[in-house]
Formats: sequence, C-alpha cells, structure tokens
Amino acid sequence: MILYFSGTGNSEYVAKRIAQRNGDEALNLFDKIRKIDHSELHSEMPWVVVAPTYAWQLPHVVRDWLMGTELTGERRIYFVLTCGTSISGAGLYTRKIASAKGMEYKGTAPVVMPENYIAVFKTPEQEEAMQIVDRAEEKIDRIADAIKSGEYLEELGGGRLQSMIVNKAFYKFIISDKKFVTTEACTSCGQCVRVCPVENIYLEGPEGEPRHPVWSGRCIHCMACINRCPFQAIEYGNASENRVRYRCPKTV
Repeated sequence: MILYFSGTGNSEYVAKRIAQRNGDEALNLFDKIRKIDHSELHSEMPWVVVAPTYAWQLPHVVRDWLMGTELTGERRIYFVLTCGTSISGAGLYTRKIASAKGMEYKGTAPVVMPENYIAVFKTPEQEEAMQIVDRAEEKIDRIADAIKSGEYLEELGGGRLQSMIVNKAFYKFIISDKKFVTTEACTSCGQCVRVCPVENIYLEGPEGEPRHPVWSGRCIHCMACINRCPFQAIEYGNASENRVRYRCPKTV
C-alpha cells in the first residue's frame, strides 16, 4: 500500500504513478492526519510512504502519524521523498522510524520535483514545472520497478548536518503562521480551511459581513493554503509577493 501526504500535489503525483505502475493502492493521509485517525491499516504488498521533505527530513506530522499507527501484514517499508534539490540525510531518520516499528527498512529514495515552498523560494512557471515533472518520471518508474522486485532503494546524500541541526532550527525558528495575511481578493470561499491538513485555519468576521481566514498557530508550512487559494488572496508577508502559486501540473 502506498501512503502519501501532499500539500500541493507533488508527492500525490509520485504516489499515484507508483501505485498505477505496480497495481497497488494509494491512500491519501490527509483525512487520517486531520482527524488524528490512528486506526490499524493492513497491506499484503510492501508499505511505501511518499511525502515531501521538510528541512531534509520526513515531515514531523507524517512521522508522528506513522509512529502512532499500526501497520499490519507486509513488514517491508520503503520511503520516497520529493524535494526541490536534495533530501540530504533524511534516510537516517526514516531508517529509525522503520526500526522503531519493527519493520524491514528498504531504503529512502529522493525524487526532485518543482519547488513549492513559496515562503522562502521562487516557484516555477507552468512550463518549467512541467519540464521538471517530465524529467522526474523516469526516476519514479525506476523506483516503482525496484519496489515491485523487492530491491533496496538507492540512497543519495547523507548530510547529517542539514537533516539534524537545520531541521531542528526550521521547526523552532522558521515554521510560523504569523506572516500569513489575506488581501482584498479574498472571497471567503473557505478553500484554505478545507486544504489545511492540521485544521489550523478558520474563517472569522462580524455577523453579516465577509469572513476571512485566521491562522491558529499550529501551521506545519505545507503551503497548501497559499498555493491552492483559487484567487491568490493569501500572502506570506512580502516573501510571496509576485511569486507564482504552485500546484503540480500533472495528475495520474
């Protein structure tokens, strides 16, 4: 079974392509994480966790969900992490997760996809994003074939410094929702509320007047709200101004 977490579609695309190629099931963890649902899951095929890389590690919200959920049946587990450039030493930490769950670790593979961390980096235009995804497809298919044949996934990187020290700093000093604001383009549609995986956003306003998003302080910086707002009505301070909003340009 393919378990995936995706804010703007990159990891979803990778997960569904692997599932399609291998005749496997792809399960979106959005509702599981949002509802804090740790009900047991069972699979007769190897477990494959597909997620983005947050500061060169598996997102903590995914890690915590995995550690609290019993996975029965097949004991092999693979990790596939999407990234803008590198996953550095993320494999050091996914290996620990597998060990803690008593599962057979089968490696962690990176897949370079278009940048979506609009709070810090420039996001690509549609044509460039499509080219990056097209280039990634051969790698995704090789990963799928390796999983199907039971091979250990190739691991690259290994930068302990980034995945340990920078990750800690990222969660302590960088992740914050205080810079999120809405512009006059906001229509109170509630899309940002619906796409937040940790229920961090709600609409607030005087009765009878338009309501606007309020962030509650539990943000994980998945960037789903800002990138998936249909009216580009959310900004992250000055950092996101004039930057292209990103969603994966391809679907499976």
